[in-house]
Amino acid sequence: MRDGNLKTMKKRPISRRTFLGTSLAAGAAAALRARAAAATRPLRLGAPAFAKTDDPVELARWHCAQGYRAAYCPKLDLRDGDRIRAVEKAFAEADVAIAEVGRWCNLMDPDPEKRKKNLATVIEGLALADAVGARCCVDIAGSFNPDVWYGPHPDNFTPRFFDAAVENARAIIDAVKPVRAKFSYEAMGWTMPDSPDRYLALVQAIDRPAFAVHLDPCNLVNSPATFYRNTDLINECFDKLGPWIVSCHAKDLAWEVEMNVHFREVRPGLGKLDYATYLARLAALPEPPPLMIEHLKGEEEYAAAARHIIDTGKAAGLRFE
Repeated sequence: MRDGNLKTMKKRPISRRTFLGTSLAAGAAAALRARAAAATRPLRLGAPAFAKTDDPVELARWHCAQGYRAAYCPKLDLRDGDRIRAVEKAFAEADVAIAEVGRWCNLMDPDPEKRKKNLATVIEGLALADAVGARCCVDIAGSFNPDVWYGPHPDNFTPRFFDAAVENARAIIDAVKPVRAKFSYEAMGWTMPDSPDRYLALVQAIDRPAFAVHLDPCNLVNSPATFYRNTDLINECFDKLGPWIVSCHAKDLAWEVEMNVHFREVRPGLGKLDYATYLARLAALPEPPPLMIEHLKGEEEYAAAARHIIDTGKAAGLRFE
């Protein structure tokens, strides 16, 4: 098209029909966005507690004061029923969800005695989660590595490992028979479940209503392809695992450029994880699970991470409780 014709088009007045059509289209798009936002549920964000108190009421108030409506379970002894009930009551009255009881140990330890002890530890954790009203008890499936409890090992991707992960989950759930809490494995990059498909296979093989999904997309980024296409990875997780997700972790990943692949955990907002998609998919679930920030160095760093997550969510029209 010649410049003269471009100038003529620029000067040509917009017809009433064109104006109305454009306005209606913009209005329809805005209405669609508004309906989509209305269909989402508010999100709950949480972080470790830095309150200098063991009082359950003060702990719950600290979370509220920081803008956190979810919490990691405070330190509790399963034998201390009074304190468990006090924590449950205080957090419920403050409307702060107890997201998870972490029991980080190796369920696949090559040492039979250590493996037996670790299984008992996780059984206790699930019983505690059920008693205090936490959403889940979480551990990794484990590793055959004899030196590092979460470390890599070539046999972590064998049928033997898969079968043992199924057996352990069933044993833990059947020992507790939880009424409220779920048991879950956190995904890892070098041990099962290492992908949405592998996680789904575990859910189906374990075949227990009390088994659920603990989602951390960063832990599933184990290649340049998943790093660059983490939006696709996030969508695949929710497409395949959405109905089972009970708790989630929030962190971020940066690529340290070296002669080989090296991803480094960083504060949310300093990496490449697509938080807009992550938050939108969480908010679209019927009951959005708590999103728990982790692996940062101090209260201020957690607060900065929370600000980034909240700002990203609000920019997408999402709400936080």
